[in-house]
This record gives sequence, structure tokens and C-alpha cells, in this order.
Amino acid sequence: MTHNGTLVDEARIHQEIEEQELLGCGVAFDEALVAYEVSADVRTLAMKRGCVDLVGAGPGDPMLLTLKALQSIELAEVIVYDKLVSEAIRERFPAQAELVYVGKAKGQHSLSQDEINRLLVKLALQGKRVCRLKGGDAFIFGRGSEEILVLKKFGIPVSLVPGITAATGCGAYAGIPMTHRGVSQGCTFVTAHTEKDSPINWQALVQLSHTLVFYMGVSKADEIAQQLLAAGAKAEMPVAVIENGCCPEQRTFTGTLVNLASLVSGNQVEAPALIVIGEVVALSEQLQWVVSMAETQEYLPA
Repeated sequence: MTHNGTLVDEARIHQEIEEQELLGCGVAFDEALVAYEVSADVRTLAMKRGCVDLVGAGPGDPMLLTLKALQSIELAEVIVYDKLVSEAIRERFPAQAELVYVGKAKGQHSLSQDEINRLLVKLALQGKRVCRLKGGDAFIFGRGSEEILVLKKFGIPVSLVPGITAATGCGAYAGIPMTHRGVSQGCTFVTAHTEKDSPINWQALVQLSHTLVFYMGVSKADEIAQQLLAAGAKAEMPVAVIENGCCPEQRTFTGTLVNLASLVSGNQVEAPALIVIGEVVALSEQLQWVVSMAETQEYLPA
């Protein structure tokens, strides 16, 4: 390949990256990116060859895939996908695509985030059209922004396809609105797993009087309840736990904040599951519309 009349040695470019430890070990990937200025040759190679679509797959039901997400899946040469991409969606992967699983579960990561970042860069520099597929929406607790920052540092073309996040998708399938006039004027999404230097402000959450939706909170249900109660939340505040939302295995359990932990343990709830806390949960029985998940997929094309 030539660039401005000069022969570009692609093998040397890949070796250069690895020697700088951007595709190797020993230095944190993000720190290395700050210290290393990507050469013009690397940028040219990326622009002329590979690209990455960062795609939100939604909460599980393939009927909730956007047209753009489905197009990206169908055109991909490589699909790099997460644990939360449902089996029903995986069944729609094209036979010719290379599949790379990079799923994460509590205490079990097939690849670290740094390794996933390096993988995406490597595939793009090999000239591959990559679909980076994430459950829900990549910009809501999906670390999608981190991956885009890395790819853009290398000049790799990136497009973002938003997806339906778990809160709205699973809430809808459980008959729970995020807002309702006269009941809740807002909603707040919270991750139960925070960095040590970014603790949750529990009092602020209670004072908001919003619907609270906790992602990745099953293992911390007792802590969530105790912290909210200590911050002044009502013991009888309605809560819901939605397991495997928008999938055939969906289960929904409702109760009150004071018994949230027993609601999870007594029903042996496992991840993926969402915790919804707020007065809107009390509307779920009246708003329930899903009789069976088969109904939601009635018009799914073969």
C-alpha cells in the first residue's frame, strides 16, 4: 500500500504497535495511548481498511433490534459480542461471519476491557468490518464510549448504533413505566458496581423522588435496600425484580423495599436481572400486556 507516494509497510506498522505495547502487555492500554502518538502510517492503514460498528442489541427480544443494528450484523465480517446478547439474536448471525465471544460475568471475564480494546484495534487494522455487539445500549453502562475513544485514537472509522436499554425494554415488558404523570416525573439509572472513588450518593437518590433502576444489582440487593432505607426511603416503596427481561425466560417479582433482598434470594433470581424501585411499580398489574413472549415475536421475519 502507498501513502503520498511512499510505500507503507503494513507488517512494520503492526510490529510497531506491538513494540509500543499497545497490543501487548506491561502498560495499561489507556495510559499507553496517552503517551503514544499514532503514526500517520497507522492512521492511513486504518482509514483505508477496517471499520467498527458499535451496536446496541437491545434487551433480548430480536424484534427490538433496530433496522440499522440488523444491517450491521448482516454485513459484518467479524462479530465481537457480549454475554447479554440473547440466543435469539445470536441465531440471526450470518453464517459467513467470524464470531468472537468476549462476555463478562461477575468474577468471570473471557477478556479484560483492555484486551477487548486491543482486539478491536487489531481486527480493524487487519481490514475487517467489525460489528461490536453489546446488550442494551452501548452508552448506558456498556463501556462503549471507552472503546470508541481507543478506536478514534487510531483513526479507525467508527459508527454508533443506539439500542433499547434494559430499563425501558424490560420495564415495558413487565408493564412498568419509567415515568407516570402524578406518580414519577423522572427516572435515574444506577449501576450497583461503582469505582471506589465514585460512591453512590444514596440521599440524593431518595430526595429525587425518581423511579430508580439498578443495573447489575442482584448480588447487592440487600445493600441497595439498606442504604436507601437509611437515607430515608419508605419501607413500603414498591419494587420489582425483572430476570431475563424481554426473553422467553423472563420472570418478574414485585414486593416492597424492605423485603427486596428476600425477593431476590427467595426466588433464586440470577443475573441478568434489573431492579426497579418506585411508585410506578404499583401500576404493573394494570399495565401488564405480555401474555407470552411468543406474541412479541409474531412478526419476526425468518
